[in-house]
Amino acid sequence: MTDQAGEAGLEEPLAQRLTTRETAERLGVKPETVYAYVSRGQLSSNRAPGGRGSTFDAAEVDALVRRTGRREPAAPAGTLSFPTGVTLIGSDRYFFRGVDATELARRHTYEEVAEWLWTGELRPGVRFTAPAEALTAARRAVGALPPHCGSTDRLRVAVVAAAAADPLRFDLSREAVLGGARSLIPTLAAALPAVTEDIGEATGGTAPPRLARQLWPKLTGRPADEASLTVLDTALGLLIDHDLAASTLAARVAASARAHPYAVVSAGLGVLEGPLHGAASGLAHRMLTEVLERGGAAPVVADHLRTGRRVPGLGHRLYTGEDPRARTLFELLAEIPQAAPALAAARDVVATTARHTPLHANVDLALAVLSVSSGMAVEAGETVFAISRTAGWIAHALEEYGERPLRMRPSGQYTGPQPPQPLPTAVSQ
Repeated sequence: MTDQAGEAGLEEPLAQRLTTRETAERLGVKPETVYAYVSRGQLSSNRAPGGRGSTFDAAEVDALVRRTGRREPAAPAGTLSFPTGVTLIGSDRYFFRGVDATELARRHTYEEVAEWLWTGELRPGVRFTAPAEALTAARRAVGALPPHCGSTDRLRVAVVAAAAADPLRFDLSREAVLGGARSLIPTLAAALPAVTEDIGEATGGTAPPRLARQLWPKLTGRPADEASLTVLDTALGLLIDHDLAASTLAARVAASARAHPYAVVSAGLGVLEGPLHGAASGLAHRMLTEVLERGGAAPVVADHLRTGRRVPGLGHRLYTGEDPRARTLFELLAEIPQAAPALAAARDVVATTARHTPLHANVDLALAVLSVSSGMAVEAGETVFAISRTAGWIAHALEEYGERPLRMRPSGQYTGPQPPQPLPTAVSQ
């Protein structure tokens, strides 16, 4: 809801209303962040008599504090923070446009969750289709890469090829961006080399299969059963966005410079490949494999601690308890018999580590259980992460395209030699 001037005689008593600053104090956020709650529809505001700025209903503010379970801490001084209506994280839960993200991912396909994130509307049964020209270009470009290239290498090349095939990519209108996103995501999945050619689903003629079914044969040679596809589809939905993660920030910076959506996705992929972000599930995959080989978590955890390495798949700076994404995937994986050994190994890792440090499982550990139990490669979790998060980067790009261009221009704190310095002397060869 937007600020609106109330009609004369209908204003609520001032004693029941809070200024923007008072509202921010109750919520534990910066004053400018209050309007993020307004844009999400979680708070309403109006103008106080005399034009003294926006005011907020105290009872509504207190109700919001109770719903979130605790006040959100204000960002530390110097922290980059700006309003967004995409994702809210708080009280060990997270929400997509105000809706519980775990429930949304469990009840709807990845494509439906993406549409909700982009438009705020649910479109039951929606499917994404890769354009023939973009798909041909992406497959040729990916096919020209050396065999040792990883999936993120292939995805970055596929994005560039798809962009080159789209002469309208510089159109930043909302409908053009959404149309490109609906085409790009299935192009990325289809451009990856298949482990097996059988996608195993009747498509009913012309309708394409859902993205999880398209992606499955690119991850494993095992046949797709419905329970496993449900886990993969849910994982795609859960990972679609997570507020301003490092890759999302990079994507928004690109969008702030008015880079086209393909370039925005390229920026996100460049950051995602880091071992502390999208590639973290591969470390957890290797660890679980070793736990299964050695018959228990204790020697594996001990080796990590002895060599000064952190135990992968544990802990998250935004959650005090178990990552809700991990909890959701573990519940689904528990219903799949072949996932039992990997799931037990993951729980053994958590229990063993908890003897010294009370860390909870995060989504990387859950992805590792899926990849290990499904016979997927080490980097499968990274692939799932990258394709899923593409929709989130587009959602943030859409927001950023509506902001002032180049607003993300921090100033460096210069620490070099103070000028003026003499010209350097050339070194003789």
